[in-house]
Amino acid sequence: MNYRMILSLLGDVLLVIGAFLLLPCIVAVIYGEPELWVLLATAAGSGLLGGLFILLRPKRRRELHARDGFVMVALSWILISLVGAIPFTVSGAIPSYLDAVFETMSGFTTTGASILRAVEDLPKCLLFWRSFTHWLGGMGVLVFMLAIVPLSGESIYLLRAESPGPSVSKMVPKMRTSAAILYAIYCAMTLLQILFYRLGVLFGWGEMTWFDSLCLAFGTAGTGGFSVRNSGLADYSAYLQAVTTVFMVLFGVNFSVYFFLLRRRFRLAWHNSEVRWYFIIIFGAIVLISANLLLTGGFFPTVFQTIHHVAFSVGSVITTTGFGTADFAKWPEFSKTVLLILMAIGACAGSTGGGIKVSRVLILAKTARAETRHLLHPHSVEVMTMDGKRVSSEVIRGTMAFFICYAAIAVVSILLVSLDNFGAETSVTSVFATLNNIGPGLSLEVGPFGSYANFSALSKVVLTLDMLLGRLELFPVLLLLSPATWRKH
Repeated sequence: MNYRMILSLLGDVLLVIGAFLLLPCIVAVIYGEPELWVLLATAAGSGLLGGLFILLRPKRRRELHARDGFVMVALSWILISLVGAIPFTVSGAIPSYLDAVFETMSGFTTTGASILRAVEDLPKCLLFWRSFTHWLGGMGVLVFMLAIVPLSGESIYLLRAESPGPSVSKMVPKMRTSAAILYAIYCAMTLLQILFYRLGVLFGWGEMTWFDSLCLAFGTAGTGGFSVRNSGLADYSAYLQAVTTVFMVLFGVNFSVYFFLLRRRFRLAWHNSEVRWYFIIIFGAIVLISANLLLTGGFFPTVFQTIHHVAFSVGSVITTTGFGTADFAKWPEFSKTVLLILMAIGACAGSTGGGIKVSRVLILAKTARAETRHLLHPHSVEVMTMDGKRVSSEVIRGTMAFFICYAAIAVVSILLVSLDNFGAETSVTSVFATLNNIGPGLSLEVGPFGSYANFSALSKVVLTLDMLLGRLELFPVLLLLSPATWRKH
């Protein structure tokens, strides 16, 4: 492995995090908060350490190979979480460093699981940093770095290791240009959401401060779900909630579709089977849950309010955002089961959402169909395709390996978390919520208005690792933990 190159790139990451830590400093100045000095010191320390790492950059042999890229990505996410947690602990906002790392990892991995019982007690600057970690982690720290730091042609391995989905390819020939396009689309959509929030306030369709607008847009764009109020989004107007619903769903779409739309390649965007099934699943879930709630009765006064809150919850769960306007942990078991399925499926590959991804579910379904046909007609040969292109055996093999590893990690995590004796529903859904980067589970303890504060240190470590495994989709972290990775070859 190219150790010096990996360390020097970690230095670039530390410089980026140090620079971004200056943004909550501005908030601290605006609100006159003493946490300014903690943030400045952390930013300076991160920048200094990053500079020292960069000095190790080799003059020759700067290439990165697949193993180097995967390990570097996993180390980067661990490092930024360790650094990003420092202001919370040093300021006293979250006294336990383990809790602070849990909160920060939850932010960067866009999980949204929180150990805080009262988020409004945090200073504004730390609330801003907490939400901003969602935005930075949504598209990926390494994707941002690729957009600004020129690297060798092997940088595709960094994007492949950090981007969700069964396969990753360049949108344009230059890797740096692809990363810049991704971030340009990401920034434009974030600004558009803030604009819709402010238009609602301007026309009297709801009340929301500029601070709330920024923080909620960060949480929506990264599909993270950290709110700045103890009540989540329940206290905002129906218009502001509807805007959030729409943008949660939009950020769950594969970003390559937006690139096709910008290039006026409407046919490619329209015929994307993953996106079609993504919207079919959303619509079907809204119909099923709304019917269940209406037939059960007693949850919302009107049909409109039922559909409104169900659409918000479905959008929040399938995109793994985790925002809440209603406590779906109190809904009927049928509705919660549908939500649990949505948790597992997740959003589209190439989006900021988590979960297994719709594309992997489609590949698994097509593989099952092909194997069934082969059993019935042994001499038949079926070529699996998606969107008119042949699905390679490498992608199919990777998808199957992902499912096997995913199931094994989920089982082990559930067994370890169950040692806390919270009950099966809490143990299972807390692991699903963290491994799929959604945050809230389906029990009262870890529901949309719940907290992970009462979990043991062991469970917090397990769930923190699950968040990282979910965000990086298992393999970079498993490679990092493998002794074979560090053995000389």
